[in-house]
Amino acid sequence: MSGNVDLVAHNIQLALGPVFLLTGIASILNVLTNRLGRVIDRARRIEAEIVGYDAAARRRAIVELGVLGRRTAAAHWAIGLCTTSALFVCVVVAILFVDNFTPFSANLLVAGLFIVAMILLIAGLILFLMEVQVAMRSVRIRQDMLEP
Repeated sequence: MSGNVDLVAHNIQLALGPVFLLTGIASILNVLTNRLGRVIDRARRIEAEIVGYDAAARRRAIVELGVLGRRTAAAHWAIGLCTTSALFVCVVVAILFVDNFTPFSANLLVAGLFIVAMILLIAGLILFLMEVQVAMRSVRIRQDMLEP
């Protein structure tokens, strides 16, 4: 009986690292969804107001909608990749618990799933960086327009 409790306690210790990783991914997802919401709100506002714009303002609005579209796509893919990464981490945690109670060893499976989770997270962070870069370039363009 004591051996089973020790085994469960050991599994909980093994799962703590991935659980902290899940907390970090959740924070990243929170940032990404907030950014995506702001981009969508801006695009909807432009789409609602574009009818009343003069030709020059309409051209600028169409360019901005293109930028917002790229930002939306990057944020959407980043959210998808980070969410999938979190799902893989959850599967790793579940396998860590089940592994000691089954006759087969899941070491390679756990390692493989964790590597895939990290690759997905890296890809999601790269897309997040791309979205931020697109946003920063669009801000610089608008500042250039404002200079006399």
